[in-house]
Amino acid sequence: MDPSISISNSNSLNIVDFVVNKGHGVKGLAELGLKTLPYQYIQPPQEQIDTRIVDAHHDSIPLIDMSRCDDPKVAEAVCDAAQKWGFFQIVNHGVPIRVLEDLKDATHTFFALPAEEKQKYSKEQSVTKHIRYGTSFTPEAEKALEWKDYLSLFFVSEDEAASFWPPVCRNQALEYMRSSEIIIKKLLEILMNGLNVKEIDETKESILMGSKRINLNYYPICPNPGLTVGVGRHSDVSTLTILLQDDIGGLYVRNTETMKWIYVAPVSGSLVINVGDALQIMSNGKYKSVEHRVSANGSRNRILVPIFVNPKASDIIGPLPEVLQSGEKPLYKHVLYSDYVKHFFRKAHDGKSTIELAKA
Repeated sequence: MDPSISISNSNSLNIVDFVVNKGHGVKGLAELGLKTLPYQYIQPPQEQIDTRIVDAHHDSIPLIDMSRCDDPKVAEAVCDAAQKWGFFQIVNHGVPIRVLEDLKDATHTFFALPAEEKQKYSKEQSVTKHIRYGTSFTPEAEKALEWKDYLSLFFVSEDEAASFWPPVCRNQALEYMRSSEIIIKKLLEILMNGLNVKEIDETKESILMGSKRINLNYYPICPNPGLTVGVGRHSDVSTLTILLQDDIGGLYVRNTETMKWIYVAPVSGSLVINVGDALQIMSNGKYKSVEHRVSANGSRNRILVPIFVNPKASDIIGPLPEVLQSGEKPLYKHVLYSDYVKHFFRKAHDGKSTIELAKA
């Protein structure tokens, strides 16, 4: 931390320069000991999360035991959750608890690095476009910033990761990605079966899981957490997202029937799975990619680590032929996946608006 920065002069501080350009992130801001939230982070009232109201709803997303993943009842539960909720938690998923705990520790270790060290992985300084350290979501497009720092790692190869990913978290992130491979493939196999796709050939595998990205997300203690958000409401552009929560929580999911927000309480050893826009499009709307958001926290530093399982950038996505073979009308047109992703990242989080791009 720059010793010349103090609480007394933080009001006159150029927040965006300090947080974004100099790489201190919201972690650096939090460490100033601010008593009030800078105005740049105050969300419009309709976007603020009143956890007292939300937590009063005792609905929850399904919790599925994957220890007997070949059981037809498990497959039915997975497909049912993907259709009704777009979200579910899984336990006995085959990813060792040690791998999950090591990754949580490594995430905290990375964000504890000095700002100048983390800044080496920023858009301006990173030696590869596949690694990005940053803050909020798209600061240049946001009217109100989000209370989050992140490290985004796009997986190209083991060799590239070994050469360029930050040493303090590289092995742990790679081990998590390797360990989750089997359950990801199993979930996709189950979900494809539910769409009449009996075999995932090479072409289908590319469209479903041709690329992967892992994000290490850090949410430091926040003054006035009710006035801001950790992540604004959005749906993912992935096929599937596999999310590791810590024990603090903060994830909220939209119930598409009542439109109320449902709190996803952390379950020890679990992973949260959600359908992304790409799978909603491929399933012609059968599986739902649902709005979700993350609250800020006033008492503890929190982390979330999602793996985004995506099509390749060069893939054309649209409703799968097997879904339409019974004469079902396509709800979505075919779009180049890279165009879809660029559209998502060039604007602030804004709910489900991105999928409008693909509507027929």
